[in-house]
Amino acid sequence: MSENKKSSLEMVKLGLVLALYASVSCAVLALVNNFTAPKIAANQEAKIASSMKAFFPEEGCHFEKAENFSGKNLGNIKIEQIILAKKEGLVLGGAAQVSGPTYDQGTIFVGMKKDGTLQGLKFLKLTDSPGFGLKANDPTFTLPNGKTFYGQFEGKNAASGFKAGEDFDAISGATITSLSVAALINAGTSSIFEALEASSSDSDSLSEAENALDSDKVSARVGGEEN
Repeated sequence: MSENKKSSLEMVKLGLVLALYASVSCAVLALVNNFTAPKIAANQEAKIASSMKAFFPEEGCHFEKAENFSGKNLGNIKIEQIILAKKEGLVLGGAAQVSGPTYDQGTIFVGMKKDGTLQGLKFLKLTDSPGFGLKANDPTFTLPNGKTFYGQFEGKNAASGFKAGEDFDAISGATITSLSVAALINAGTSSIFEALEASSSDSDSLSEAENALDSDKVSARVGGEEN
């Protein structure tokens, strides 16, 4: 057998071995993902539920997903869901789950009162560089103002958005992460404002319909008495 034929057979053999390894690796990854994905989703839902209680601790407050909202994209940022906080039929505010690029990737959950006051910021996922971007989610890291990166947003109004150096302090050495998280917050709060406005419009329409129904009942009753 010539050297060329031997070389060709060895290349084919190597290719088959590599293909087999790739197939086995994909199968193992799929199996691991099927096993861990439900647990990850359950943990995230639990974190969202506890965050809503922290954002809106009022007694008797309940939470429900915004109607007619199934997610939307704002460029490369995705608003995954919006949850409204209600008490005795009144909407107190809402929270948004937002995902998008940071230095790598991040998912936040931001809560806001109806007047635009931020109630808090939680990270559901952040895969940026340790020692730099991950400081954004580090409870032991504080800025020169004495606050954590995420804690500095609480209590501020989101009506005009957040700009580095004006409305919040960026992390030294992690400017991209800082600006990207602010972009996620701005996208989330603007979507919450829209959801709150839609909810208010729905409530007004329902009230008008109820008032019209009451008026019809009164007119019918009066007409019956006259007859």
